[in-house]
Amino acid sequence: MKNRSPSLAKARALALLTPLLLLGGAYASQYIGGLHPCEMCWWQRYPHMVAIPLALVAYAAQGRACISALFAGLAGLAVGISGGIGLFHAGVEYGWWEGLTTCSTSPSSGSAADLLNQIMASPITRCDVAPWSLFGISLAGYNGLLSGAVALAILALLLKARKA
Repeated sequence: MKNRSPSLAKARALALLTPLLLLGGAYASQYIGGLHPCEMCWWQRYPHMVAIPLALVAYAAQGRACISALFAGLAGLAVGISGGIGLFHAGVEYGWWEGLTTCSTSPSSGSAADLLNQIMASPITRCDVAPWSLFGISLAGYNGLLSGAVALAILALLLKARKA
């Protein structure tokens, strides 16, 4: 694998930009659009949060192609995991299967009045209802499709770089 492989450079770029953009969109929809995330929405964010530092290590190791490819691949794997969670979540939203969670917030220790105040102040966000969709695809569905496609693209680019 060459140090200056264009395929490796593209894989690194996808491994960094995809989670940055998808997390940015998730936070924008939350804080600007008012779409509060459910528990499964959070599950999709965590692998993207892991992918970003992995991709940064891939950039830092540009001089060592094998190390750079390894970390780009690990970042791609994290992006793919988020995509898998997104597809699972979309299936829950569409009623294809049941989710693994009740999507409830865990109560803090305190009095019953504190618990009631916490529940009343929390936005109700169900995992089995898509709060937004475009062309019949929810945000979880888009994350699943985009993240899955990018993870496959990263893998293909890394395989191409390896052959070069």
